Amino acid sequence: MKRGISFEIPNKYGRWLGEILKPIDITAFDWQIGSGESYTVIDEQLDEELFSNERNIIEGAGLKNRIEANRYYIIFTDLQAFPKNEVTRVETFEEFLESDCQLVLLVVDCIYVTIYCKNQESIELLNKNAIACGFEEIEYITDENDGRTRLSVW
Repeated sequence: MKRGISFEIPNKYGRWLGEILKPIDITAFDWQIGSGESYTVIDEQLDEELFSNERNIIEGAGLKNRIEANRYYIIFTDLQAFPKNEVTRVETFEEFLESDCQLVLLVVDCIYVTIYCKNQESIELLNKNAIACGFEEIEYITDENDGRTRLSVW
């Protein structure tokens, strides 16, 4: 069974989360913002954090605006998509399967992206999008090749 996909993004400023999630209706979900470190970019300089530490839940429309309207630099990012008003926190793949969480997106060390998704059609769309965006080292995450024990960037 396909659990998701992994790939590498360029290590530079951009709107990478917006590009990565383009095939997904971001606004259909509430998003749990986990641990991370991402900064907006103004005049080619790092500015304030993309995701405020005080807010760990953001509505889809707010997330979509933030990741598509701003340029930013991702160091670590941990996003989890839930049906509206159903946000909890999942830490493992087993918890993910048992929860209402529909998608987990992790970015580690600026370039390594991992996406877990319950919807097989969405996995295919995310994979095609990654190819179209020119991302590298794209591969499916399956029951056989998934060595991750926690769904977290730390």
